[in-house]
Amino acid sequence: MQIYNLYNFLKEELKNGSNDLVTRPSGQVIRERIEMDIKKEKEGEVIALDFSKIGIIDYSCADEIVAKLISRLIGGEYGDRYIILTGLNENQRENIEVALEKKDLAIMARMKDGSSLVLGILNNYLKETLNLILKKEKITAKELSEIMRLEANTSGTRLLNLHKKRLVRRRAEKRGEGRVLVYLACL
Repeated sequence: MQIYNLYNFLKEELKNGSNDLVTRPSGQVIRERIEMDIKKEKEGEVIALDFSKIGIIDYSCADEIVAKLISRLIGGEYGDRYIILTGLNENQRENIEVALEKKDLAIMARMKDGSSLVLGILNNYLKETLNLILKKEKITAKELSEIMRLEANTSGTRLLNLHKKRLVRRRAEKRGEGRVLVYLACL
């Protein structure tokens, strides 16, 4: 996992002495810096945007940084990479969540207190599946079918949808004589 300290980015890029992420133009500068660095990461990498030293993030900055990054991530602009948020306080969480909800997006986050949650919009059945993956750390479609008593195609579709939203990673593992797709938690 690569940790991007947003406070350091703020100091390097804006040089204004503030620890707050406010205004759309400021958000654009920070997002462009993140995008420049993401493209250098290896395929399959999880990038944690660390908010622990950030004061506030207003809605416009949350939309410009987080919602646009996630939208572009899902659109395939960053290849096989994943983004999570860490070190969030409650006020930051609220503004980021509103920005994500307005665009029907979701992201995994870890709060300052260590609790993990999904921010944004995610169907209840996908939340239930994601919570199971977080608990087990990794799962196959067959295992999901057995645990949740689902049809094989239903469990496969749920896992694929979570992967398309970049909420879980996916890799092929050799098992017995063949290969199977394994879905892994990003946190």
